[in-house]
Amino acid sequence: QVHLFESGGGSVQAGGSLKLSCTASGYSYSSNCVGWFRQAPGKQREEVVHRDNNGTPIYAGFVAGRFTMSLNDARDTLYLQMNNLTPDDSAMYYCAARAFSLSTMRCNEAWNYWGQGTQVTVSS
Repeated sequence: QVHLFESGGGSVQAGGSLKLSCTASGYSYSSNCVGWFRQAPGKQREEVVHRDNNGTPIYAGFVAGRFTMSLNDARDTLYLQMNNLTPDDSAMYYCAARAFSLSTMRCNEAWNYWGQGTQVTVSS
């Protein structure tokens, strides 16, 4: 069974930084089938970043060079470094993962695994 656990959220002022972490049990980050999403109150969940099948992070347009997704050397913790935060970045942030298909050697389309979320609040 797969479990994802986010941490690192909090409250910061505009222009500040936060680093989110996501550890997993029952899942290997080596598959590259991982990403971060966020959902603000009253809004739909949106993708922040995901790794493509080559391991290249693909960022949403609103990131604009401010966020960086990475893995630690042991490849057991996923990070999202967020810099120059604005109030529009306030949301619940979720790490997510997809299954890797051995038949296609690609990530499945559906995001099957989600963490419980960590709250990010940015004040002006």
